[in-house]
Amino acid sequence: MKTAVVYYSYDGNCAFVAEQIKVQLNADVVRLKPVKEKRRSGFAKIFFGVLQVVTKKEPELKPYSLDPAACDLIILGTPVWAGSPAPAIRSFLSNTNISGKKLALFVCHAGGKGEAIDKLKSLLTGNTIVSEIDFLNPAKENPEEQKKKIEDWVKTING
Repeated sequence: MKTAVVYYSYDGNCAFVAEQIKVQLNADVVRLKPVKEKRRSGFAKIFFGVLQVVTKKEPELKPYSLDPAACDLIILGTPVWAGSPAPAIRSFLSNTNISGKKLALFVCHAGGKGEAIDKLKSLLTGNTIVSEIDFLNPAKENPEEQKKKIEDWVKTING
């Protein structure tokens, strides 16, 4: 079974999860990167993220390689920004035809997933969502415990 993990990571949490999945499933990994991404911290980071979500921004992404038709399973990962998927994921889904696929979803957050998974699902109509999960700061809080959680989750996806 060909599996691809497609994700965006701002603070490294989704990258941490994606790398663990890659190891367990021997999956292809596609890290989405906006062409213009300014690093922010503190209040500026939060303000920027909320503004991007509220205005439904879809940043231009650096080129990536993915043939969804060649994948049996696509795992999508995103940080939660203002209770929503990150804008880079919206860009990806606007520019990539994903239909009739088996999908698994993960979100990473620093305090709550909000409606991020439901909003992500609404962008993925015509697909089968086989599993979903959220992670609280997986790269920073108890990484060994988080690795076990990821491993257990991957087992449920793969049957």
